[in-house]
Amino acid sequence: MPGRAARPLRLASVNAASGRDLATGRVDADRLAAAVAALGADVVAVQEVDHLLPRSGGTDQTAVLARACGVTRGGARFAATVHGTPGSPDTFRPADETVPGEPSYGVALLTRLPVLQWRELRMAASAARLPLVLPPGAGRRLRLVPDEPRAVVAAVVDARAPGEQAPRPVTVLGTHLSFSPVRALGQLRELRRWAVDLPRPLVLLGDLNLPPGVVGRALPWRPLVAGATFPAPSPRVQLDHALGDGLGAAVGGGRVERVGGSDHRAVVVDLRL
Repeated sequence: MPGRAARPLRLASVNAASGRDLATGRVDADRLAAAVAALGADVVAVQEVDHLLPRSGGTDQTAVLARACGVTRGGARFAATVHGTPGSPDTFRPADETVPGEPSYGVALLTRLPVLQWRELRMAASAARLPLVLPPGAGRRLRLVPDEPRAVVAAVVDARAPGEQAPRPVTVLGTHLSFSPVRALGQLRELRRWAVDLPRPLVLLGDLNLPPGVVGRALPWRPLVAGATFPAPSPRVQLDHALGDGLGAAVGGGRVERVGGSDHRAVVVDLRL
């Protein structure tokens, strides 16, 4: 479109793994934040984010990531899915809402663009107990744990180029779905119904815990990035996705990229609106 800046709108999805380095088992939120900032994304969806948890030094990881990415306070939103430390029913409880001073765990969405509207969807956990591989130093590495509630954070951002007068709304959703495939499929369908009235174009970013073929049957939005993302050192399956709706020919390219010491690779997509 005439007057549009040549630089595309860049979106990324990153599973932060609570800032824990896969190789060493140590939490290093600053290293992760620097790696996320190096992606150069205008909007970043982040999963497995710690908020004031003792295991990550009581750090507000959303704030650390926001500072590194040049995001002001109004452009960062954390949604707690559990209060306390996930991994045991003795250490966490479901979060019905985000409480700023409460140690929590969840998802975040960061953007350097003006936000026209924030929206949030909360999705119930399944009744299943699911196998979880714990990080090094946690004693018994495999444990059955209760499923966790999930959340979707949506930002309608203004992606207008310099010189444009009218807002150019683009909706970006960030989420992390259940480890239970059956519940994750149900959450995708719930997300699709909830998002029907959000402005288009729309992009969903996140760790969906499902491979592309299964995702496509539940949510027939356009895949924007193809490539295995998990486990990061030698990925065998794509669990992290970018899906678009109402984009037309706006996609400029997508890729998969290592980010810090995370056990997932990030997905990055450029849009030319």
